[in-house]
Amino acid sequence: MQKPAKVQDKYFLKSLHEEIDLYDRKLAHMAKHQRFASEVEREIAIGKMTTKRATLARTARKLMEDGIEFQSADLPRSFRLQSEGAELVNIA
Repeated sequence: MQKPAKVQDKYFLKSLHEEIDLYDRKLAHMAKHQRFASEVEREIAIGKMTTKRATLARTARKLMEDGIEFQSADLPRSFRLQSEGAELVNIA
């Protein structure tokens, strides 16, 4: 029995964007507020979380490049900052 293929549509992309935004908030909290026994443990935890977020971001960017439609308001804040920076460079 085969598993059904994942449906990768605009709703899947929107949920990916929401999850990336959640990871961004978790990373910010870890870096500033969460207590760790040592700085090494903090770096390890942040590294693991960053790896998970990077995987999600790579998938989301691939879907966007493949032409899956999305609303710019649904983009994670970190994606919005990158696109605004690129627009400013293009204008200048």
